[in-house]
Amino acid sequence: MASICVFCGSSIGKRPEYEAAARVLGTEIAKRGNRLVYGGAEVGLMGVVANAALEAGGEVVGVLPEALAAKELAHRSLTDLHIVGSMHERKAMMADLSDAFVALPGGIGTMEELFEVWTWGQLGYHNKPCGLYNANGFYGRMLAFLDFMEEEAFMKKAHRDMLLVGDNPSQLLDQIENYQAPIGHKWITRAET
Repeated sequence: MASICVFCGSSIGKRPEYEAAARVLGTEIAKRGNRLVYGGAEVGLMGVVANAALEAGGEVVGVLPEALAAKELAHRSLTDLHIVGSMHERKAMMADLSDAFVALPGGIGTMEELFEVWTWGQLGYHNKPCGLYNANGFYGRMLAFLDFMEEEAFMKKAHRDMLLVGDNPSQLLDQIENYQAPIGHKWITRAET
């Protein structure tokens, strides 16, 4: 059983397709026999993806800072819920518990979480796959910007290619299952600067 960490919004967003995408992803994770790791709340896309995985018979592990748990945002029907002291502890525990990372649509917190684990992979701190579920084309503009970063030589192609992208959960989870981390030196040498 692999543990798939999902980063996503505490809002359901403007379009019904985002909620539907979260539901399909949670169901697909569970149907494949994987465990869902996520931020532990019952609101927004976070609650939707967790409920879908639970309804499909999957295990769901939440990690929530105590400040948010105190606001009664904690999902109380999870397989396991860890209450931690800070957002830093939350992200560290989610990373430690997970074999792969997927971002559904979300806001700046979702972006920050994804970019952090992707950077850790680029630096060689882990070899875990990172992916975007591009539901309803949500990440299209960001993907164009990432391509521009590569064109402008602020990102190597090998590092850009580390971010897996799928328009549906089955496609994305297939990529995750077949992921091979880049081999070779990941650091920029002084000769390259």
